[in-house]
Order: sequence, then C-alpha cells, then structure tokens
Amino acid sequence: MSVKIVGWALPTLLLKKLMNMSLKINLLYNSILIVADIAVLLFFRRKQTAWTLCACVGLLTLMGLFLAVLLGENLFGIARLIGYGIFLHGFIIWSGLAIALRRSVKKIAIACAVIAVIIGGIGIDAFAIEPYWLEVSHVRLSTPKLANPIKIVAIADFQTDVWGEYERQTLLKAIDRKADLILLPGDYIQLYNTSRREKLRNQINTFLKEINFGAKFGVYAVEGDQEFYQEWPHIFDGLPVKVFQNSGRVVMPEICITGLTLNDSRNPQLEIPECGGKFHIAFGHAPDFALGNINADLLVAGHTHGGQVRLPFIGPVIKLSRVPRKWAAGVTDIGDGRTLIVSRGVGMERGAAPRLRFLCRPELVVIDLVPA
Repeated sequence: MSVKIVGWALPTLLLKKLMNMSLKINLLYNSILIVADIAVLLFFRRKQTAWTLCACVGLLTLMGLFLAVLLGENLFGIARLIGYGIFLHGFIIWSGLAIALRRSVKKIAIACAVIAVIIGGIGIDAFAIEPYWLEVSHVRLSTPKLANPIKIVAIADFQTDVWGEYERQTLLKAIDRKADLILLPGDYIQLYNTSRREKLRNQINTFLKEINFGAKFGVYAVEGDQEFYQEWPHIFDGLPVKVFQNSGRVVMPEICITGLTLNDSRNPQLEIPECGGKFHIAFGHAPDFALGNINADLLVAGHTHGGQVRLPFIGPVIKLSRVPRKWAAGVTDIGDGRTLIVSRGVGMERGAAPRLRFLCRPELVVIDLVPA
C-alpha cells in the first residue's frame, strides 16, 4: 500500500471509530462517492473514449468497494454500503454517462441508459417492494399417523425494529388462517436499545391480545439469534403461548412437538428420539439440526431468510447455515419419511445490514397435514 493511501486511510479509520452510528457512516460513504461521481463525469465529458468509459466505471467500482470495506461496521455493514454503491451511485454514473453520450455516440448512450434503468428497477424492487410483499406459501403433507387434518402456520423471523402497518397486517394474515397450531421459530425483535425494545415488545404484546392470538393445539415459541436479552419471553405475557426456554417436548393425543433452544437448533449432530408413533414435529430457529439424527416427521426452521437475495440457478447468496444451499428455503424431503421446511421469514435483517430482498419475498408458511 502506498504512503498516500495509508495517509488517507488513517484519518478515515479514525472517523470510523468516532462515528458509531450507521447513519453517519452512510453520510460519509455517500458524500465521498457523490464527489467522486461528479468528478468522474466531468472528466469523462471532456474525454469521451471507450478507454475513459471503462476507466471511469472501474475506478468508481474499486473506490466504492474499498470504502465499503474500510467504513463498514461488520460484514452486514459492508454489504449495506456496497448496496449504496450499486443502486445509488451506479444509477448516477450510468445515467450521467448516457446523458454525456446522447449526442456523440447514441448507441452507447442507449446502452448506458438501459443499464441505469435496470439498476434503478432492481433497486426499487429490492428495497421498496419485495421486503413488504408478503407471500402465503401452502404446503400439503399426508401421513398415516393422523386421523384428522391439522393446519399449522409458521411465522419465522418477524425480526422487526418498528411497529407499522406491515407488521400488523402480517399478524392479521397469520391469525386469519385459523390454524390449529402456530409455530414461532425465533427472531422476534431486532433492537439493541433497551427502552426502545421494551416499547416495541409492549406494542406487539398488546396487538396479539387484541386479535386473540392463539390456536386450538397451542402456539409454541423458541429463541432465535436476536433473543440474546433475557426478557424476550415477555413478548408473550398473558397469551396462550408455550415458550421453550430449554429444549423440551409437548405430547398430545395425535402429535407431539419438540421445541429447541438456539444452540440445539445449530447443532448438526443433534439427536432427537421418536415420540411413540405419534406425528412428531421438531422445530428450532436454525435448520442445522436437520443434519443430525432427528426422529421426527416434520422439521421446521427459519433463520436463513431464504438468503434475502437469491440469484437464478444459484439460490441464496448467503445462508449462514451448515445445511446445503438447496435446503436453505422451502420444502425438502430429507429421507426416512422426514420433511424439512425452512421459512424465508416475514421480516429481514436489521441493524447494520441492508434492508432489502431480491427474488426472495417474505413468507408465512401454512402447512396442511392430512390423513393418508
């Protein structure tokens, strides 16, 4: 690394330490890149060559990546800043290039404009449309272990830091399914400020009571990554919700339910015994436990968010789980009469992460168990 780069990087690192808020980091990152955008476009206006075009785009791309790595609070913070680089500054640059070339090289100008429109369209979809475009997914499973049908609703990864219309409508849609059984695989609130978290917890609790949140065979909740605080079970105070603070089992006439702690859900060598011939449901936050010796008919998890960003032919870009990529969302037959269902979740990663979804809508999962 040259002396000039080190000399520029050191004060920037100092600024990073002084500014522990994502908002200020966003401001610094975007301010630097906007100045760079303007400088590059002014330079290109004077020298409109193919080499200059490639150099301008390449320089800004490298600069955006370098700043993201330098300023990002963590991996999620780096991803957030890269998102700004692609969808805000990428749109600015390609639009500016299209305008600069509109009279001299019309074909290239049109190509630049098309790229700008694609970037802008994907950005609008990923940040403004898909995160709030809830899908209700239906899964039908038949089993000889049941004499009567049972409807299950899985509400995974509520994971919010606000109380708004999307959150209310999501819970209303869940209760409108008239489920016999509701599973909550963790990650309810993602807030690190104690007073704000308590206020949001009370808002959710009050609303759940207003809509008579419950089910015939009960509602069952386990902890997720965001339940690092001890008061998380208070979300369900005064509600007919069974909270598994330790891994445990509830046995009913036709079914039994095993709820897992976060650590157990992350254990790929976990062993769960069968349940006396009853239809056995095992659920936890992360799907890693499905890799273990699990004697259950139905395994339910969340955590992956389906990747939040999925690419054609590839699937989730990030799954943060040991399970194979193809298991990270949806329904998977994992053999021995066992079915794994991993929900994409109804919320999204908050905190320092970019708040987006792409080709990965949030979902409520409705599972219809029917007698064979």
